[in-house]
Amino acid sequence: MTLTKSIQRVIEASREVIMDSAVENGAIVGANTDKPYVPKHASDYRYVWIRDAAYICVAADILGLKIQEPFFRWMENRPEDFEEEGLLYSNYSTNGRIATMGKVFMPDQTGTLLWAIDHHCRHSPATPQSYHPLIERLANGLVKVWNGSFFSIPTSDIWEESHRSTSARFENVFTYSLAACARGLLCANESFHNPLWKESAMQMMQVINAAYDESKGYFVRNKGKISDPNVDASLIGLAWPFAICEPTDKRIINTVAMIEKKLVIRGGVHRFEFDYFDSEGSAQEGGGAWPLLNCMMAIYWHRCGNTKKAHEYFEWVLSHAEKFNGFLPEQFFEDFRIGIYPLVWSHALFVIAAKELGYLD
Repeated sequence: MTLTKSIQRVIEASREVIMDSAVENGAIVGANTDKPYVPKHASDYRYVWIRDAAYICVAADILGLKIQEPFFRWMENRPEDFEEEGLLYSNYSTNGRIATMGKVFMPDQTGTLLWAIDHHCRHSPATPQSYHPLIERLANGLVKVWNGSFFSIPTSDIWEESHRSTSARFENVFTYSLAACARGLLCANESFHNPLWKESAMQMMQVINAAYDESKGYFVRNKGKISDPNVDASLIGLAWPFAICEPTDKRIINTVAMIEKKLVIRGGVHRFEFDYFDSEGSAQEGGGAWPLLNCMMAIYWHRCGNTKKAHEYFEWVLSHAEKFNGFLPEQFFEDFRIGIYPLVWSHALFVIAAKELGYLD
């Protein structure tokens, strides 16, 4: 199969799974396990992860799909305790009830959603005014629990590792989460000027700058009284999508170099050092490579002007998608394990990367 046909097959699969992720009441799920193409061994991912849904909305903007506005309306009145608290927790059932992980605050979800709303307003007839109450609630919720250098309540990161949460005692924060929150607050402030939102974003960016460890030569994933130096591929997010640092910033270049050294194995990008999550239960063999991270890496290198490396990371995903008939899983393994597929988040990042690399108009 030619490269063009391979790309088109995955894009068409992406279009299908993205549309199928949007359920009747407006919710967007991580994987619609009701669909016949979902294998019977797959875990049930028919829950709403706001982070996943935000990226999915951006991909829908690119594909010309109309699932974003129903989701933003769902956000306004469905998530449990959101109207009262202004905070978003790990995941939700489609009716809005807090789901499997309970009340675990993941601030990156709020920031990513604000970024996605901003993207939608820039690429559709919608205006920020249409979502003013939602934007305000999201931004106010963040600054309410931000004390200037860390969050006043425990937080979990993009990877939802429950044993690795932050605490006010250690005054620590996840660097990726801060990047998402800072960008989201800046997007909100651009639409509806609020000095507190902007001030909080600036404070977050100062903490991000402090998370660069000169002695190690890269951004640490968690900065505080006790920092976490384990290399984490999510820190690509400081350059894209959240644009806290320029892609050619020496600190990002050094961080990506460390990610490639520690986490890229035979072309596939893994999440972080000592990752044992494989969606299958035992995880004794270690986690796999995440295609969405390959797509992020492709976007990063394309913005650096290195189209060769960008296409290598992108085409690695294509080559491994062959046995899944164009569907993309959560992880690719080098052994018999399969894991969750299709994962809509993976497809969303593929669409965004395809657009970045010029494969979509």
